[in-house]
This record gives sequence, structure tokens and C-alpha cells, in this order.
Amino acid sequence: MKLVQHQPLRIAAARLLEATGASEEDAHIVADHLVDSNLSGHDSHGVGMLPHYVRAIAAGLLDPKAQAAVEDTGGAILSVDGRNGFGQVVARRGTTAGMARAKATGIALVALRGAFHIGRIGTYAEQAAAEGLASIHFVNVVGHAPMVAPFRGSDARFATNPFCVAVPAAADHPAVVLDFATSLVALGKVRVALNKGETLPEGTLIDSTGQGTTDPAVMYTDPRGAILPFGLHKGYGMAFLCELLAGAFTGGGTVSTVPFEKDRITNNMLSIFIDPAQLPGAAGLEAQVAAAIEHVKASPPADPDLPVLVAGEPELAHRAQRRAEGIPIDATTWDQLVEAGHAVGIDFTPPERMEDGAIPQREIKKDGTPMNTDKC
Repeated sequence: MKLVQHQPLRIAAARLLEATGASEEDAHIVADHLVDSNLSGHDSHGVGMLPHYVRAIAAGLLDPKAQAAVEDTGGAILSVDGRNGFGQVVARRGTTAGMARAKATGIALVALRGAFHIGRIGTYAEQAAAEGLASIHFVNVVGHAPMVAPFRGSDARFATNPFCVAVPAAADHPAVVLDFATSLVALGKVRVALNKGETLPEGTLIDSTGQGTTDPAVMYTDPRGAILPFGLHKGYGMAFLCELLAGAFTGGGTVSTVPFEKDRITNNMLSIFIDPAQLPGAAGLEAQVAAAIEHVKASPPADPDLPVLVAGEPELAHRAQRRAEGIPIDATTWDQLVEAGHAVGIDFTPPERMEDGAIPQREIKKDGTPMNTDKC
């Protein structure tokens, strides 16, 4: 297991992405998103995705130069065509456009279709919350073989279909950011377990015959198994609604209508942005949110070592710890990153340890792109 400081890891990731043909700005947006996911404790959506991106670019499934097309017909609705570009780039642009419209109209809906893997959805909710906006996000995955079984089913029929909602920070409390896959675990967490040589808890996976298993390899060997939905029929119901709202409503398609291709991960996302300042509860909103947070956190913990938390707090704790100690990367994932670097003609070696602040911070323009384009 390696421990890598986040700033050098950003440099190495961006360098690899530039070698695939991405612009410097886009490479840094994607690299920052991935490394921030690692910092937040979500290694499933971190730099371990880079080898997949490299393969997808080589196969012509991901266009590293593509830019989103925002289609604005007026009113509260915006459509965004991702054009198979880096999802982190096109989803950030769609989020930025949606935020601007919500501030003007009070509410906005953004229908994003055809983006390659958009990564950790909480990132976009945090982007909106930082601007004082609440947001709700429904996501589906197409082009990828199904991974999750429906409740009472015995094989995979749809993807991990994330759902996310965030409420802006209030008083001394951080933003509340609820972000989860509607499956018991994200596929990336199965990959992480496989790379670490670990098993998954019972009741998480079924094999190709529909029998329960703890072996993550069933998701990466043919015939494949499936992940189970969380909360039985409840998680399944949410997953199915994500399939409809993100897939059918955006025009990006559903898992039942889009053919599968190896290494393809296409995301569609239906996002709603709300400006609380234009709602009847605006005057007392911060006090109400703060009081609600304090009320639930005042519950005596069943285990003294495990206090009651609010959505978003685990990520904050991970960020503090990993900024101080480094980001853990298992040996298999590291070898895959090195191999991905070789595939595009570079040595994936982060610079020596750097303290925070050694690399200039990259300010973001209103359109979601970095202002500072000097090489780090």
C-alpha cells in the first residue's frame, strides 16, 4: 500500500490525462475531481478510474477534446449534450449553467445526456451548495453491461444509478450532502476490494446462478454476477426512478435501449437547482437547518466511539485525515496506473512530497474552467 500526498497525485493524474490528448484545463478539472474523491474517502471514484479512461480513449468511446453543448430554449430548463467528453468537465459546465439559471429564476432543471463517466456526484452538489443553492441529482448509466439485480431478481438489469441531494451550509455547520449509489455498494468499491484481495459482506453480491457470494471477482469474470440494491425494494425503486428520470427524461436512453460496449460508461443526469433565498422560508432557513442538525447529533450514540453524523461529515473527516497522512493506493491499482502511463508514453510518478500551498490554487471561472493555466 502506498501513501501519496494529494498535490503530487494531482500533477501525475493531470500529466497522464494531457498525454491522452486532453487540454491542460480539462486535464486539471478531471484530475482534481478524481483526487478530491480519493480525499473524501471514495476511492471507487478516484484515480483508480484513470486506466479505464485510457482504455476508453484508445477505443474511441471517450473524446478527450469534446466540450459540452448547452442547449438553452429559455425558461427554467437547460439541456446539455456531453458529446462523449470527460464527464467531470461537461457535468461541471452543466452545473454552472444550472446554478446561474436558478439564481435568476429561483429554480432550474438541467438535463445532461451523453457524458462519459461523470464521477462522484457529490462534487456537483457541493459546487452548488458553495453558491448557496440546494440541488437534487438523478443519474443512470448506459452503454455499460448491467451490474445490479432488481429486487427479487437473479441477474443484473441496470447500473448502480446514483442519487444525490445537498442543502447549503448553515451557521457553523457544513453543507449537508447525501450522495449514494442505489446498489448496496458502487461497482468501483467492488473493484477496490478485488484489487486489495478482500471479500465483500454477505448479502452484497450474487453470482451468475443467483446465489449469494462474497467474492468480488464475480463482477469481473464471465458469466457475471450482480450487486444487490440497498434496502431491498426501496433501493430498487429508487434505482428504477433514476433510470427513468436520468435516462428517459434527458433523452440519453436507458439500459434497456442503449447497446453495451466494452469500457464504455455513459452517464445521464437530471439535476434540479433551487435558490433558497427565493423561497418563503428564506429568512429563517439557516436557523432551521442548524437546529435540525444539532437536534439529531444530540442523540446519545449507541457506541461512544461512533457519534451520530450528518450526511457530508464522513467526507470532511476523510479529507482532513488524508490531507495529513496521504491517500492510500493499493499495489494492484498502482500497477494499473503505471501501466496506463506507459500506454500513453509517460512515467506515472508523482513528484516528491509537497506541502499544501506549494502548487498555486486554480481559481474557477464562471463557466467552470480554471483561470490559472500555468503549468503546475
